[in-house]
Amino acid sequence: MKKMMGKISKIFIPAVISLFFFSSIASAHVTVVPKTSATGAWETYTLKVPVEKDVATTKVTIKAPEGVEVMSYQPVPGWTYSSEKDASGKVKTFTFEATGDGIQAGQFQQFVFVAKNPDKATKAAWDAFQYYKDGSVVEWTGDEGSDSPHSITDIVTATSTDHHDTATTEHAEKTDKAQPTEVEKENETSVSLPLILSGAAALLSLIALVLAFRKK
Repeated sequence: MKKMMGKISKIFIPAVISLFFFSSIASAHVTVVPKTSATGAWETYTLKVPVEKDVATTKVTIKAPEGVEVMSYQPVPGWTYSSEKDASGKVKTFTFEATGDGIQAGQFQQFVFVAKNPDKATKAAWDAFQYYKDGSVVEWTGDEGSDSPHSITDIVTATSTDHHDTATTEHAEKTDKAQPTEVEKENETSVSLPLILSGAAALLSLIALVLAFRKK
């Protein structure tokens, strides 16, 4: 019995450790949604900042992608907003900084802002700099697949269907209320992935148990 349990532990325990390690990394990225938007559109973007360490995040700075004009932001209690502009008055970077304790470990905060998309199709990369209370900084500026990738919005060419009249817009707003948002979809994915992986870990442990009995 002890030998059997030892064999199961060798497979099951590493699988569980890998599950939680992978899940924490997969959900720790700073992201901007929506992931797709139309050229020339006035888009409402949502910046999601999770905490990946055991210390609080106290500030986050975003570099505006080339051609994207940041126009306004939604105030968040406990946070201040500031921006750095170029000679023409366009926002180069913008920052949300905590006036209190910031975002604690195991939490995330969302910041909403409005920006005008460029007139030409492109991939808008949102370089982000996440500041922690201990003085460390995580630079989310890498390419997709790197340890710290930046979030990307695919700016696609607008078509005639992108221009709705008032009635169509009102219908879309009513429909949107019944549909999950991009952020909610992302949160659902973050939740479903660990469940899938935990199921795989349970399956591995069952296989190990069957093999152990057969050898016995």
